[in-house]
Amino acid sequence: MSDIKHDPLHWGAPAPDVLRGLAEIQAEAAHTRKLPPVEQWNPPFCGDLDIRIGVDGTWFYLGTPIGRPGLVRLFSTILRRDVDGKHYLVTPVEKVGIRVDDAPFIAVRVDARGSGDAQELAFSTNVGDSVVADAEHPLTVHTDPADFTPRPYLRVRGRLDALVSRAVFYELVSMAETRQTPAGAELGVTSRGVFFPLGKADP
Repeated sequence: MSDIKHDPLHWGAPAPDVLRGLAEIQAEAAHTRKLPPVEQWNPPFCGDLDIRIGVDGTWFYLGTPIGRPGLVRLFSTILRRDVDGKHYLVTPVEKVGIRVDDAPFIAVRVDARGSGDAQELAFSTNVGDSVVADAEHPLTVHTDPADFTPRPYLRVRGRLDALVSRAVFYELVSMAETRQTPAGAELGVTSRGVFFPLGKADP
């Protein structure tokens, strides 16, 4: 806990209350190698904290990038998006709001295993998550209204998404196939037996 409270980012004195219990959460996660059960916790809302996650996945505190990957990873494990669409850092004792410009995570790598309907697409995120696309972790592609470019996302856990990086999206396109769907001919990829459309196929 002392390592967090005396972080060079100067959390202040006293440190934000959301940091209480983080040392115990970190120790438990290291022991069990499991993510904290944030979906099961129902602590009181204690206001907003000046933490923001940028479009590129960079975490900021008071406008300054958080330069410690271990601290960012720790915060990412207690992140939750509620039904109100807002993002919170949650511990057993408190819940505080943070700002997320787009998706909280970035999918920075994809590895294809197997072939056909048995293929699995395993994604890695910028904060160390490993996720295989399937029915519970779908790939979805939205269109950016500003420039009409594709904005692909992967469901990581709960309601939390990762924006698929451009390089990874190009990899997906390179391995895509055309299938007839109720929406017409679409280009897409398959993972764990689920076909995920990436866009309309060229006529």
